[in-house]
Amino acid sequence: MKSLRLARPHAIMMVGIPGSGKSFFAAKFASTFGAPYIDSLAIESHAKDPTAAGALIAMVVNEIAKTNQTFVFEGNSDTRVRRTEFARWARSKGYQPLFVWVQVDEATGRARTMKTNHLSKDEFEAIMRDFSAPHTDEKPVVISGKHTYASQAKVVLSHLSRESHPDDTASRPVIPTQSRPSSRTITVR
Repeated sequence: MKSLRLARPHAIMMVGIPGSGKSFFAAKFASTFGAPYIDSLAIESHAKDPTAAGALIAMVVNEIAKTNQTFVFEGNSDTRVRRTEFARWARSKGYQPLFVWVQVDEATGRARTMKTNHLSKDEFEAIMRDFSAPHTDEKPVVISGKHTYASQAKVVLSHLSRESHPDDTASRPVIPTQSRPSSRTITVR
């Protein structure tokens, strides 16, 4: 067992088109490491209007930020402007922002979305028109939406390991465990 000690807590923002697997990865990664997972779409579904939803989401993320615990956030990541605002906010709270970009081809994303009935074809197309892929300056960690959770988690943990131990290549993780570590420790084998 090797523990990955993060110098700063991370605000992990999921990025990708509908049907890419963002929710699946985010929920499983957060559960694996006992990290809070904020699903803005779930919060929006309980709000009376977009303004109320924005206020609720802001309240939740600001309360989580008080814990200094790494967390996973999904939502409002379709444009570079929104991601930049999130990164700015995260840094102002002492967090290291990290964008995890779940890549999948448009046809697969559309098929998955239509199968689950989460969006209509027109809604999917509108999101695709507005989506801007992360720029290299945003330094996203790219994972495939068609790979297994274990291989996706390995990529993200490898990035976190290099960030926490830049000169120690032996510290790169292999497989995540199901333990419940402290807020700043991620345990890996």
